[in-house]
Amino acid sequence: MMNYLFSIALLMMDGIKYTLEIFFVTIILSMPLGLMLTFFRTSKIKIVKAITGFYVWIMRGTPLLLQLFFFYYGLALISDNPLFREALTLSRMQAALVAFVLNYAAYFCEIFRGGLLAIDKGQYEAAKVLGLSKKQTLTKIVLPQLLRVTLPSISNESITLVKDTALVTAIGVTEILYFAKARVNADVNASAYLVAALFYLVMNFVLTKFFAYMEKKYSY
Repeated sequence: MMNYLFSIALLMMDGIKYTLEIFFVTIILSMPLGLMLTFFRTSKIKIVKAITGFYVWIMRGTPLLLQLFFFYYGLALISDNPLFREALTLSRMQAALVAFVLNYAAYFCEIFRGGLLAIDKGQYEAAKVLGLSKKQTLTKIVLPQLLRVTLPSISNESITLVKDTALVTAIGVTEILYFAKARVNADVNASAYLVAALFYLVMNFVLTKFFAYMEKKYSY
């Protein structure tokens, strides 16, 4: 039995690289994009604020799985022009990364917006009295506090992201669940699902410990 489970684990190692790629690319790109959207969302320019709010509403209000299907199957069908259709045709992995980055950017936008609203307005006034520029206020006053306030929510969203990576199996990306499902169908044995669950649990355990360390560090 142990040899069988070990063989399944080795098979799934091929899928881990895709799971990790989706996770890290999404985190690295969606967080800065989400922060930028936060400033647009809180902008005094009404049209910018409205467009950003509409984007966030669409991305948070529709299922991520639907977005995956749209970017992989539907995006190329927007135009009848063969050149545009070819340009808009994405590979499975490209469609997955685009969908995840755009979706999670919307969630991080709202997380950062909440953190931004939690910062006392007196902080801005104090920075102005001290003669700090807007850039210095942002980098030295606002962003450090924003990170501290939003760390628990970022942690929860990151754990959700690990689990959401399993959705890409729906468009044929060969991540962990893809191999687990294939092995279950081939062997008529559900053990592969248990091994897949163990992989996800280990990744989330590491993330939980990392964010617990970060929260402790920034609490001082």
